Amino acid sequence: MPTAQGGCAPRHSTDEPRVVDRQMAPDADAPLIDRVKQGDVKAFEMLVVKYQRRIERLIGRMVRDVDLVPDIAQETFIRAYRAIPQFRGESAFYTWLYRIAVNTAKKALGELKRDLLVTESARASHDDEDETSRTENELTDGETPESLLASKEVALTVNAAIDALSEDLRQAITLREIEGLSYEEIAELMNCPIGTVRSRIFRAREAIALRLRPLLDTRVGERW
Repeated sequence: MPTAQGGCAPRHSTDEPRVVDRQMAPDADAPLIDRVKQGDVKAFEMLVVKYQRRIERLIGRMVRDVDLVPDIAQETFIRAYRAIPQFRGESAFYTWLYRIAVNTAKKALGELKRDLLVTESARASHDDEDETSRTENELTDGETPESLLASKEVALTVNAAIDALSEDLRQAITLREIEGLSYEEIAELMNCPIGTVRSRIFRAREAIALRLRPLLDTRVGERW
């Protein structure tokens, strides 16, 4: 049997476990999805618990307005629940859910006519609270208020650089650097070739590095 396949059989047998392993994570949702399709609400609640934070984080990066995130996330899951009878498993459940979240966020923003960027006042107040808490309670291992301020400056610069990106670049870099998805997964989510994904991520990184250069040039060895 192996000789009939020539050189293809060994490659298939050695590569197959790796491919199966990569595909198994999304497929792990299949039993829950089947139960939801049979009317098991508890099964859908388990899916919500599993993916709620990831969906909220994605929406937060897209909308950049903390006040909108919970409502859009809730609407995303409501739409997913209503549409799940049509889910055929041709893609990972999270891929399908992600697309619903993106469409829901875009619809909500259009209806409310709000800007995609978070107001600097909301972010500043949140960052001030975090900085105060860290300065009072977490100055350890040589940390100083100056080093925390420098870290905050870098973080704000990165956020501003991401906000300034086009939607395609922002979405690609967020999925890669924040969500930790593979290039293949991003290509599937964004419905574009892997080469396009790599190009968008490269261009996003270059744009962010350009904004960071004035800060990091004064601190040898630091890089984004």
